[in-house]
Amino acid sequence: MAPLRVQELCRIAPPPSSAKSSFSLTFFDLLWLRLHPVERLFFFSVPHLNPSSFFHSIVPKLKRSLSLTLKHFLPLAGNIVWPSDSPKPIVLHTPGDAVSLAIAVSDCDFDQVLDKSPRDASLSRAFVPNLDSSDSFASAISLQITLFPYKGFCVGMSSHHACLDGKSSTMFMKAWAYLCRTEAESESSGLLPQELEPCLDREVIVDPRGIGVAYINGWSGLDPTQNQKNQPLSLKILSGMFPPLVDDSARAIFELKRGDLNKIKERVLLKWENHETKEEREDSSKLPKPPILSTFVLTTSYFLFCIAKAIDRSETKRKKKLLFCFFADCRTRLEHPISENYFGNCVMSQIIETQPEDFTDEDGVVIIAKKILRKIRKIQKEKGALDGAETLFSRRSSQSAEGNEVQYIAVAGSSRFGVYETDFGCGRPEKVEITSADRGITMAMAESKDGDGGVEVGLVLKKHVMDQFASLFPAVLVSF
Repeated sequence: MAPLRVQELCRIAPPPSSAKSSFSLTFFDLLWLRLHPVERLFFFSVPHLNPSSFFHSIVPKLKRSLSLTLKHFLPLAGNIVWPSDSPKPIVLHTPGDAVSLAIAVSDCDFDQVLDKSPRDASLSRAFVPNLDSSDSFASAISLQITLFPYKGFCVGMSSHHACLDGKSSTMFMKAWAYLCRTEAESESSGLLPQELEPCLDREVIVDPRGIGVAYINGWSGLDPTQNQKNQPLSLKILSGMFPPLVDDSARAIFELKRGDLNKIKERVLLKWENHETKEEREDSSKLPKPPILSTFVLTTSYFLFCIAKAIDRSETKRKKKLLFCFFADCRTRLEHPISENYFGNCVMSQIIETQPEDFTDEDGVVIIAKKILRKIRKIQKEKGALDGAETLFSRRSSQSAEGNEVQYIAVAGSSRFGVYETDFGCGRPEKVEITSADRGITMAMAESKDGDGGVEVGLVLKKHVMDQFASLFPAVLVSF
């Protein structure tokens, strides 16, 4: 790998007028308390960008606008701490707190970095900033800006998942980009448009069922070094639980265009009534054929089918079952719906169990689509998104006990976030990547860059599995 030269390590604080502030961690936040950071990279193509222009023009503008943005997003300038008089951790910002920002230069081939076809999974790791954590504190975010001389630059962010979910993370990046892009008009006030102004009120999330306590206890049980009787729960990220799996692995981004999604939809709806799922047999309730299917259902069912087939062709031992995990946005699904701009976490894990036979049938995409839609219909019911939330850790422990018999596949991101709208003044990104998708088999989802209504999905797979997937992905679609 080409060397990376760090030119500057600095800390960017909100304007001095920012007061001391604390923000509670809700049960939605505590679910992620010690999980690995969410890492995302935004690559911007700027031909002929020389180092002098970058360091004397672009970097100062990025720093100034970052400071102004943090004034609106104060939790991100603080740290997760656990006061002795508090029953749970909080996010605390005190004047002087700041965000770590690294400025670096890379000699990597920028065209290779932008390539979405399978490549060495470790290549992106150099552009990801480190997120600090210890027993007593954890940073909310860290940032890195990397120059590729005469080609472009990358903005990388590592964010603590207990501070914000994907929707909030995207809102922050868009706000930063907006203030950077409109610096001449906005620098004096740093005003944001309404759709980018975060709602920081954590009191709108209530927890009458004690879900937060269950999650704190769950994290304690997962850490063998923890002795909660003698000390507060450590805040150090358990990086060993889900380390980057980049050895002998490939990273790639695959795309389903709007026409592809329509083709999948037509196939699924045509075959809908020909197949009965295990759930339909068990409770004798058929899922009626819907008039339409969402982009999410179409994309995840197609990718799940192709991933499972690729694994099955590549591994000598077949898994007993596959667990598909996605996260439902609960902002409009709580007893008292909250602002769309609520800043923090407001997503809940949803698990779908599939069997090996679901993927051997040539219409496996139909079967999986029915399972996913059935789960979505369930959580759309009143309070359905929080069903079973209290037992999430205990259920995960029992599933983990099955060891190699179970394969987890998860979703990160969303095609609704609009990550390709993030423009710092140099144009929209050439590529956006959720780098932390390499910590397991994760479908890293975003809207298509060309804005045609399609979807991009990033994947990191073992190279022999990626070879199978790259062959299956277009072939299955042709067979429809």
